[in-house]
Amino acid sequence: MRFIDRTEEVRYLKEAVELSQSKLFTVSITGLRRVGKTRLILELLSNDDLYFFVNKDKESTSLLQEYADVLKTRKILTELEILTDWDAFFRILFERLEGIVAFDEFQNFVAVDKSVYGILQKYIDLNENKQGLFIIFSGSTVGLMKKLFSDSKQPLYGRLKRKMPLKPLKFRDTLEICNTLRINNIEDAVRLYAIFGGFPKYYVTLEDEQLGCAGFEKIMDRLFFDENAVLEDEATQILSLEFGKRSGIYYDILAAIASGNTMISEVASFLRKKETALTRQMNELINLFEFVSVEKPITGGKGVFVINHPLLNFWFRFFYKNISSYKWREKALINKIKDNTNSYIGYRFEAVCQEFLENQKLGFDKTGRWWGAYRDVNTGERKVAEIDIVSINEQTKEILFGECKWQDRVDAKKILAQLKGKVQYVEWHKNNRKERYAIFAKSFKEKIKEPDLTLFDLKDIEITMKL
Repeated sequence: MRFIDRTEEVRYLKEAVELSQSKLFTVSITGLRRVGKTRLILELLSNDDLYFFVNKDKESTSLLQEYADVLKTRKILTELEILTDWDAFFRILFERLEGIVAFDEFQNFVAVDKSVYGILQKYIDLNENKQGLFIIFSGSTVGLMKKLFSDSKQPLYGRLKRKMPLKPLKFRDTLEICNTLRINNIEDAVRLYAIFGGFPKYYVTLEDEQLGCAGFEKIMDRLFFDENAVLEDEATQILSLEFGKRSGIYYDILAAIASGNTMISEVASFLRKKETALTRQMNELINLFEFVSVEKPITGGKGVFVINHPLLNFWFRFFYKNISSYKWREKALINKIKDNTNSYIGYRFEAVCQEFLENQKLGFDKTGRWWGAYRDVNTGERKVAEIDIVSINEQTKEILFGECKWQDRVDAKKILAQLKGKVQYVEWHKNNRKERYAIFAKSFKEKIKEPDLTLFDLKDIEITMKL
């Protein structure tokens, strides 16, 4: 598959390459697994550059020998020379190499040989003014990578010139990928984005399996539901690489969040544990592994947990708690998952609509979701109102309220009335604001015209995203 987008990231790295011509330059690239870090690095490298994967399953001497073979193949090391330790490896690297050298999954040296970090510190410091050497450190365990370079107690503290957290592709980019795969149906593109998000690896899988023209249902069968499904073990493979033998409690927390338990009290209740018993693991899922983040209402307030990796969220929502039935391919479970996938896509459709709205450049400062508690005036019962999209402009006091409906022939008049019923609970500049409204849907029964209301269907989204 051809390289899609990453224009800014490539520009940023090429600029760093230019800067390395004057003195040694170091950059870290971090991001979740499958987000495309390795592909980005390889796109940058030429035949004169070096790429090293840090395999944590290898013994230190074995990995060192692998790297020595690479250096010999590239004529940087002669056939008669032997590398006896990591100090010798880095000495040769700094003395003889000009160009780019990339260490992929750099944090794995923690498991291979921690002394590497101190040795590398020494050679970075000794060669600060070396011209023509650019070193990339890439890693998936984001929190550990941060610690290696940002913790003052670590040898490599302060040794980075730049940091690049690599984010998933936007929907606009995945739509372009879908077009290259001959997936020309905008509805299928949204469905695939709902499951895979902007993680390029999964679209490469579609290409590998030649599923471009198969349609969403057949794609899902081949990747998840058929015997020996291609992505059957994808979630466990990703998580085992991160969690190792400590996986159990992390899996349970992720399953709780995916099931709708989005506050620590709800997660603890779901798992029948005390909140204090989950503090460390929750902190690690957020700050070390970055599988979870805390989302707050756009106007401020108490946050909720969300899973950052769409495929993991999908897997924990539908497969994890029924893994035995899934492995057995019980028809009732498969049908249940398929029946509920559409409502799941409806929730993920909000992200597409939010990106679309941001691309409209309507003058809002920020866009996100909103939710808040209120008391029913008739019953006194405590309830929660939720609005799919809210955009605000702090300076002009303008606010836009949006609803997203993953449905055909939506009754816009009915949805608008429901939306206006909820906006009264949004306190943001309540008595001094300009209100606008937007409704998103697959299609509308009628595109009504109301003051300060705009309707967007899938055709509108497709046209804008392809511009």
